[in-house]
Amino acid sequence: MIKLSNITKSFGNLQVLKGIDLEIAKGEVVSIVGPSGAGKTTLLQIMGTLDKADTGSVVINGTDISQLSANKLADFRNQNIGFVFQFHQLLPEFTAEENILIPAMIGGVKKSEAKKRCAELLEFLGLTDRAKHKPAELSGGEKQRIAVARALINNPSVIFADEPSGSLDSKNKQELHQLFFDLREKYGQTFVIVTHDEELAKTTDRTIHIVDGLIQVSETQLVSE
Repeated sequence: MIKLSNITKSFGNLQVLKGIDLEIAKGEVVSIVGPSGAGKTTLLQIMGTLDKADTGSVVINGTDISQLSANKLADFRNQNIGFVFQFHQLLPEFTAEENILIPAMIGGVKKSEAKKRCAELLEFLGLTDRAKHKPAELSGGEKQRIAVARALINNPSVIFADEPSGSLDSKNKQELHQLFFDLREKYGQTFVIVTHDEELAKTTDRTIHIVDGLIQVSETQLVSE
């Protein structure tokens, strides 16, 4: 589903990624862990098409994204990839429903179809009664679930999450972690999660350890029993 080959990335004289080879199967929930500065977020951004590698290739669902023009890459990202960030990144002037609908509107989805999908996601997430509320009227956990719904609105094949529970309390962390698995069960998405949260990492199907820009432990050693 995702295949990375010899991914390197430098910022000035600092080489952050030093040759990453990685394959992630469809429907996997994978965590990426490692110390600060190890290259976790850089790798996630390259996989998510938000940044470009200096060398190597990223293939998602059979498409080599390095071969796409800027416009085609934007279309590919909109249709195939969802993002969840640590601080949800909701637009404060829009309601929860409007925030969720933004990727669908950008992708040219019919408004009636997008609103139907939005209502389905809100119901699944237990947030139907919060649809018309703006972010300032939502709790931290509700904001993050709205961000998850926004990531899912176009039914992408993969969700990339960068420290998604980093700003949540213990109760909301547990609920968000369980939500990823519930969503995988219902919609079949692949989840790639950068996290410092050891509890979350232990629950994922596989944990990828990155240290100094390299994967330190082979994937087969980290497959959950």
